[in-house]
Amino acid sequence: MDADARRVRTARPADAAGIGLVHVRSWQAAYPGLIPQDFLDALHPDKRAEGWRQYLDGGPRAREALLVTEGGTGVDGFALVGPSRDEDGAGGPGEVYALYVLPERWRRGAGRELMTAALDALGGFGFAEATLWVLEGNDRARRFYEAVGWTADGATKTETPQGFSITEVRYRYRIR
Repeated sequence: MDADARRVRTARPADAAGIGLVHVRSWQAAYPGLIPQDFLDALHPDKRAEGWRQYLDGGPRAREALLVTEGGTGVDGFALVGPSRDEDGAGGPGEVYALYVLPERWRRGAGRELMTAALDALGGFGFAEATLWVLEGNDRARRFYEAVGWTADGATKTETPQGFSITEVRYRYRIR
């Protein structure tokens, strides 16, 4: 498979290292100025890979899917979807928990392919609507989501995941 050809498929335990690399490199490229630099600098692909390996070794969870896009050089993106984790989402929409692509693959179609597959998976689980959360200042990602049909719904939340505050904006998408 050449470097520009890719396919989207369900992740396997052997993909954990690739997912960990995508996770770290995409955060380090996308979040300077949004997340403290010392936190970004301390991220390590092997540590993230271990978390993904544990997730994948646990087997499929109800109504969740971890998808990867794979090019000629291996895993170059991933998406994780499942039921909404929002308090107002119980029994309602699905959620795109994560969607990340290697920075050198940005603007080359991998994100769109992953998003299509993620929404297809959520639709297959019976969700008619989906949500996702994005860092408020992540203009590049927000433009991407809006370009593929997502709309900010006015909800925001502020969290303190690692001792620093982040504000996120919620987006919605009608699947069917």
